[in-house]
Amino acid sequence: MSNTAFDWEMTPAAIWRARGRYLRPVTRLDALTLAALLGIERQKALICENPERFLQGLPANNTLLWGSRGTGKSSIVKALLNRYFDQGLRVIQIDKEDLRDLTEIVDDIRDLPQKFIVFCDDLSFDEGDGTYKALKSVLEGSIELPPENVLIYATSNRRHLMPEYQRDNELSKVVDTEIHHAEAIEEKISLSDRFGLWLSFYAINQNQYFEIVDQLFGKVSDQTALHAEAMRFALSKGGRSGRAAQQFYKAYSGKF
Repeated sequence: MSNTAFDWEMTPAAIWRARGRYLRPVTRLDALTLAALLGIERQKALICENPERFLQGLPANNTLLWGSRGTGKSSIVKALLNRYFDQGLRVIQIDKEDLRDLTEIVDDIRDLPQKFIVFCDDLSFDEGDGTYKALKSVLEGSIELPPENVLIYATSNRRHLMPEYQRDNELSKVVDTEIHHAEAIEEKISLSDRFGLWLSFYAINQNQYFEIVDQLFGKVSDQTALHAEAMRFALSKGGRSGRAAQQFYKAYSGKF
């Protein structure tokens, strides 16, 4: 793999294509902004300080965004790229199945002047999946320190990224009033613990859902009918979320 295949000065993001072993530059970037993301004000307030420190050359944390599906975890990473691209921020997206290539990707960008977020969406590991070990190495380094121009951002529905079973907790014990976790739990916690910043995302309430719908549709002739149809759509999708609002807009725009 070569970092000379395209110009990172002009390229905001790239996607790792494992079969061809190359980075494909993103030519059509989602223009999403932080201001357009509703219902996650707490997360937006917390998330900007970290990349700002990163871009200033100050210590910054790898970041895990975890919680309910469709609540803006991936969208907030896209919005960060749009806000900080002019300051040198770039994003490389990699699938969980390709994490074994992570060290090679990082080796190829560690000496570049830009600051990189390596982004893995919907990250979780099944029992016996060993690909997480490559992620561990990049998160905290091994014999070599992690590069100063790379951070890992991941989204997940699981806080600890790996499946947790009741039997794991049953093997934990209390010694002199201190909890000593079983080895299986220690292994699972140790992975997510390498992310210095955790941001949690929760399902939105009805008013927040309607606020997102109203922002997407703009002025309509019958807002009551719009909200009623939006609720029926959300129920058919199994719950309210920003994703459900977006899908409702794509299905019903122009009808109200």
